[in-house]
Amino acid sequence: MDCIFCSYLENGKLIAENDGAFAIYDNYPVTKGHALIIPKRHFSGYFEATEKEVVYLDKMIREVKKIIDEEYHPDGYNIGINVGKAAGQTIFHLHIHLIPRYVGDVENPKGGIRRLMKPLVEYDG
Repeated sequence: MDCIFCSYLENGKLIAENDGAFAIYDNYPVTKGHALIIPKRHFSGYFEATEKEVVYLDKMIREVKKIIDEEYHPDGYNIGINVGKAAGQTIFHLHIHLIPRYVGDVENPKGGIRRLMKPLVEYDG
């Protein structure tokens, strides 16, 4: 199998690791400290994760947040998962984006991830 994330587990520089997940910095970060949380088992989407894997992933998110907090001192976070091609997934090994946010990184952050698409119903925030 030719999976960039599986190869990172064996050869890459990891931020952190536990029994079921590991973390790396994103090669194409949208902000300083943008990290990816990845399960050790190769599978495509979040809904294929076992309950135990979800616990490992959550623990990794929290651990990496502490690391990013110490190194980059962000003002907030977005956590995102793309599931399927229609949602923008391009690497079909589950990965969770942990994106640090900084005051002023966008002109108006109101609505957070809602700004990715035109809403079906207007959001008043």
